[in-house]
Amino acid sequence: MGAAMWDKITEKGHPDYERPRYSIGEASELSGLTRDTLRWYERIGLLSSVGRDHTGKRRFSDRDLNWLSLIGRLRLTGMSVADMIRYAELVRAGESTYPERLEMFRQTRADALAQIEELRQTVAVLDRKIALYESSEVGEHVAAAVCLDPSPATCAPSAAAAPMASV
Repeated sequence: MGAAMWDKITEKGHPDYERPRYSIGEASELSGLTRDTLRWYERIGLLSSVGRDHTGKRRFSDRDLNWLSLIGRLRLTGMSVADMIRYAELVRAGESTYPERLEMFRQTRADALAQIEELRQTVAVLDRKIALYESSEVGEHVAAAVCLDPSPATCAPSAAAAPMASV
């Protein structure tokens, strides 16, 4: 959900917060999700109480869009759809489920932090590889690797004979 979307969403507590006012196309554009995904979320119980207009067409509220933003964040953590549905069920069940929701979020947070650490390690490996490939010594090896026709007329003899850089 981009910054432009947040300019349109009314604050929780505002009288229009729960008013169904966005078509499925508008909700799709504001949320960044396809219309099919919005329908699927409703069908599987991940998105409940979507309003309908007098012709039966879906109408989404700012509350729905905020919910979709949370679901998007949970997806980024790697939370399964089944766990997101379970969370939605807990929310609908009311305040008595706070302890279970809290535990879900604590676990999801721990998982997200572990993913961040893995990504940091991956970036460190990439940085080392970038430094290796940017060094002048490897530049000659890369030139040899990209020389597809190693005949003396098309490739420098030293480049053609150079071994390929370490992977």
